[in-house]
Amino acid sequence: MIQHLQHKIFKCISECADELGLETYVIGGYVRDVLLKRKEPKDIDIVCVGSGIELAKKVAHKLHGKPKVQVFKNFGTAMLNHKDLEIEFVGARKESYQKDSRKPSVENGSLEDDQNRRDFTINTLALCLNKHRFGELLDPFNGISDLEKGIIRTPLDPDITYSDDPLRMMRAVRFATQLNFTIEQSSIEAIERNAKRLEIISQERIIDELNKIILAQTPSKGFKILFNTKLLHQFFPEFVELYGVEVIKGKKHKDNFYHTLEVLENLSKNTDNLWLRWAALLHDIAKPETKRFEEGHGWTFHGHEFIGSKMVPIIFKRLKLPLNEKMKYVQKLVLLHLRPIVLSKDFISDSALRRLLFDAGEDLEDLMLLCEADITSKNEKKVKRFLNNFQIVRQKLKDIEELDHIRNWQPPISGALIMNTFDIQPGKIVGEIKNQIREAILDGIIPNEYDKAYNYMLEKGKEQGLEKQ
Repeated sequence: MIQHLQHKIFKCISECADELGLETYVIGGYVRDVLLKRKEPKDIDIVCVGSGIELAKKVAHKLHGKPKVQVFKNFGTAMLNHKDLEIEFVGARKESYQKDSRKPSVENGSLEDDQNRRDFTINTLALCLNKHRFGELLDPFNGISDLEKGIIRTPLDPDITYSDDPLRMMRAVRFATQLNFTIEQSSIEAIERNAKRLEIISQERIIDELNKIILAQTPSKGFKILFNTKLLHQFFPEFVELYGVEVIKGKKHKDNFYHTLEVLENLSKNTDNLWLRWAALLHDIAKPETKRFEEGHGWTFHGHEFIGSKMVPIIFKRLKLPLNEKMKYVQKLVLLHLRPIVLSKDFISDSALRRLLFDAGEDLEDLMLLCEADITSKNEKKVKRFLNNFQIVRQKLKDIEELDHIRNWQPPISGALIMNTFDIQPGKIVGEIKNQIREAILDGIIPNEYDKAYNYMLEKGKEQGLEKQ
């Protein structure tokens, strides 16, 4: 730790703290992550017994470039950015909570008070920055031991910790997932007892933690904890609905909850794209709604990709996820996720390949990654066969694209050209002719060339009783 504290910023904070006579520590995530030998942390939390705002201003004045200090008087905190570091200063404090809010009443306190209010023992570790005690570690809750054992534990009674600030339950799951730690049993039980307290937390804060879980190396671990503690039930009921297996006449379907987590896990090995991971989470979201048992056939989920794509904006809106191109991207992948699978089973026509290229556009590679992750059979031969077939599909798509240039393609004949050619106003006929040209190119009736498409336009216009002007 002393080695990490040699950074110039800590020397500067130390000098300023001593000049102001403030007992000062670096605390929380920075200390935890350095001890775990994670990537060098860029966020530094400084706590002092006194005014954190006053300390921040003095540090900023002494630093080269005199960075601007952001002051949050209501919280008694201040923040500054120095090079690639974000440093937050706060005065040590006590907190007390009302039942209907996670925003505490705050009063000045000791370092011990400040450590008591923190969420987990591994985040209570503090290193003194004052010159006469520089680098001294304060560990009142055996946080070092919990780090070594890989345990998430609250410093005080977990029922109080989680009830006071229910977001800590999501953070517990997030840390357990990111660090591959275990939440100790009394905490797990307390989370389940307090799960409904999530109702006082804003959707944005919940989703911020959920997205961090989704981006973890093994996100399925977090989802299983969320499900088992009933946290998931509070904000994502559609995903909970995927759970379970039904058997009729000896025929059962797969558990789509665990299947989806397998898909997410498979995909996570190949991409850190958050929205592609969301597509994996939602690709089968409509299976509960479309589930049917057909005599002589078994379980079907006809149209689940279409219904699922319709559910995406509804889920995104409720979860306060972005309703922009990111949502449309997820919606597109959910809608198309069966298409490459169908192509891998049957004879592949050039027309079907062109349509997939056109519909997927620049997201084709992401779609293929999702489809490959969707192969979760325990039959190794079956998995190998599907993956080999996907490679054939990939090659054929590449060949078609090189020949026809369909990806991200716009038909060579515009609506304006149709109107000018036939001297007609905007209307249904313009759209019909344009659509007929597009379909003819996708079906291979005419090549993707201007002259051929123009002549086809004249032909279709004539069928509508139109003449070239």
